[in-house]
Amino acid sequence: MRKLRIKVPGSTANLGPGFDSVGLAVDRFLLIEAAPSKQWEFIYRTPGFESIPTDEENLIFKAAAFTARQSGVQKEVPACKLHVDCELPLASGLGSSAAAIVAGIELADQLLDLSLSKKEKARIASIYEGHPDNVSASVYGGLIVASHSEKDTIVVPCGIPNIDMVIMTPTNQLMTSESREVLPSTLTYQDSIQASSVANVLIAALLKGDLKTAGKMMKDDLFHQPYRSEIIPDLPLITAFGEKNGLEGVALSGAGPSIMCYTAKGKGLAAIEKLKHAYPSYNCQLLAPSKEGATVTILKNSFS
Repeated sequence: MRKLRIKVPGSTANLGPGFDSVGLAVDRFLLIEAAPSKQWEFIYRTPGFESIPTDEENLIFKAAAFTARQSGVQKEVPACKLHVDCELPLASGLGSSAAAIVAGIELADQLLDLSLSKKEKARIASIYEGHPDNVSASVYGGLIVASHSEKDTIVVPCGIPNIDMVIMTPTNQLMTSESREVLPSTLTYQDSIQASSVANVLIAALLKGDLKTAGKMMKDDLFHQPYRSEIIPDLPLITAFGEKNGLEGVALSGAGPSIMCYTAKGKGLAAIEKLKHAYPSYNCQLLAPSKEGATVTILKNSFS
């Protein structure tokens, strides 16, 4: 069996009103080295992942096995020993679970010689995850807009926005399931029309490079941020701070609790200093969009 290195970018989802359909790959990565073994074993070399299963309960393995089943393969994915480094903190809004799912798909694709296309990988990942935003960004890289249903998954790659981003991560974690519990089960017809129009303008503005208008649409989201602000009360405060201090946009990163701030290319370093000073309890990092999606390299040597 070949020795592999799999590199999967993290992602930020929604960008405000693009709920469950817009994703942007970021330059923080899940890195895996895999070599043949008699049994499955996951060795995490990054602190903070001690609670993650190291056997067949691991999400990467589960996604690999799911990929085999979805592809109609009658044999099991060959056992591997995997060394894992992850720059995506758990439950922080940077798509750590989505990256693990995509890594599992890439692993199965290589070990079972499936020759899956990006479209097929995004479809399998979206079925497993239940929505296409984070996983599709990790598959394709850059900005994506996607729609997912029982029948099909449609992903439109939209290029690489020329922006800087500052991710603000609090000390507390927030599971996506907990963040979804505060959302309403329905919206009125009129609210749905308004919410969709805001999302449409967000995408148009991003494609035109109009970050100021995109930022206004982030603030005007009706799908999820008004409800999640109940459990992430700093969001409206940081949004107001951003408006006064030259940030073009502020939105939850996925389900939170991290908050993503958007600014023009080259202005990120100045923004991060202001944010660190105003919100010292947050860990602030400068990010950029990732041009590439998941990649696989065949290794001569393993476990460097």
